[in-house]
Amino acid sequence: METKYQRCGRWVLFLTLLVINSTFFMKSASAQQKREFRGAWIQCVNGQFRGIGTEVMQKTLRYQLDELQKDGCNAIIFQVRPECDALYESKLEPWSYYLTGEQGRAPQPYWDPLQWMVAECHRRGMELHAWINPYRAKTKTPHASAANHVVRQHPERCFQYDGLTLLNPALSENRDYICEVVKDIVERYDVDGLHIDDYFYPYPVAGVTIPDDVYYQVRDNRSLSIGDWRRDNVNQFVRQLSETIHQTKPWVKFGVSPFGIYRNQRNDPNGSRTNGLQNYDDLYADILLWVNEGWIDYCVPQLYWEIGNKAADYDELIRWWNRNCSRVPLYIGEDIERTVKHPDRQNPQQHQLSAKMALHKQMENVKGTVLWYAKTAVDNVGHYGTSLRNNYWRTPALQPLMPHIDKKAPNKVRKMKVMDVDGQKVLFWTEPKAKRWGDIASRYVVYRFDKGEKVNIDVPSHIVAVTAQPYYDLPKTDGKSQQVYVVTALDRMQNESKAVKKKIK
Repeated sequence: METKYQRCGRWVLFLTLLVINSTFFMKSASAQQKREFRGAWIQCVNGQFRGIGTEVMQKTLRYQLDELQKDGCNAIIFQVRPECDALYESKLEPWSYYLTGEQGRAPQPYWDPLQWMVAECHRRGMELHAWINPYRAKTKTPHASAANHVVRQHPERCFQYDGLTLLNPALSENRDYICEVVKDIVERYDVDGLHIDDYFYPYPVAGVTIPDDVYYQVRDNRSLSIGDWRRDNVNQFVRQLSETIHQTKPWVKFGVSPFGIYRNQRNDPNGSRTNGLQNYDDLYADILLWVNEGWIDYCVPQLYWEIGNKAADYDELIRWWNRNCSRVPLYIGEDIERTVKHPDRQNPQQHQLSAKMALHKQMENVKGTVLWYAKTAVDNVGHYGTSLRNNYWRTPALQPLMPHIDKKAPNKVRKMKVMDVDGQKVLFWTEPKAKRWGDIASRYVVYRFDKGEKVNIDVPSHIVAVTAQPYYDLPKTDGKSQQVYVVTALDRMQNESKAVKKKIK
């Protein structure tokens, strides 16, 4: 029979665990960021959508978006141009092989995946960034090219490298062509961002030479080495692409996701203490120049390694990027499978997610995360998705500010009132007045506070909705309690207006 001392001990243990758990969740809630980019890449070049048909692809994407929304994602980076072809209706390039299984063949039943994804993401309060591969014209996967594809229309503007076909970065007509394609996307679709990844000059293969010497020999600037000349070719493209995007729609963000190592310290005293392939020397991509010149709006280095990797230590690299990439928002590209594969060095019984997230919190300039890739989060590999939705991304987050594009907040919402719509209490408001694109409300944030509770919209746990609609369906209550609802307006850059309050019983 249990003694009173045993019962007392059991209660002490219970209360101790209760305090520990309460402290954990209080810390978890307080650690939530109100502004944080929480993205995921949805790729097509792996063939996951090829030939599956409209209905199945829409069902698959809808399920992925629903699960990612539950995980706390607020942005999707969707691959729409894998090899100078299109997962959208285009007069410039053919329908993608990675959509229908035959380049140039339209989907049946007909639909426009990019247009559909923009609508689905915005309905969930997510941003949609259109992801293109600028130079890659043909992957190593064998298939026929459509008659209107660039490799058939202009083979002289391409070169072959290790089974790939690429647009030659040395040619100004290729820069113009890519920018024309991007202008078409940005003009016709309500995208929030335009995203390019790490494919500039091709990843080097031992013994294989880039066939561009004939163009180097006739270069204008005779003083440039071949490496500097190639970097200059890419620099000209990135600057031109940035100008194209912002002249078309100034609110569309231009983001780049480079390979995770800029330069090794053995090549540059300011480089990272790593020993791997380099953006600057091997891919001819001078990322820091683009950051410092303001040509890009955000940077997502692909830090796909584990903490403690001998050649490329994650700990070393996140600190390096934090020191060197402070002029634009810095987001970290995370490989889910590698993160959950490797044990935490301090606690081998668990994987490295918590250690990596702790590093994120320590880095002043890290403003978000992009998951590689979406399906592994949806499949909850290593309980990664569960950890996001129950802990790290438990409360909603707004996008990081971009004052270099726009820093003026919109006016506050007007005429807020509660109405009964077929038995459902609905909080309505009127959009604020606007004179320019930066004043227009694109979304609204709804906060809820209990009666007597201090209204503080800096605490993200009070956010109950981020919506594009000027109304919010109020949850049913016992009819006795009273809450205070607060609504703010967000513009395209998610600058937030002053708050408007409404007491509701």
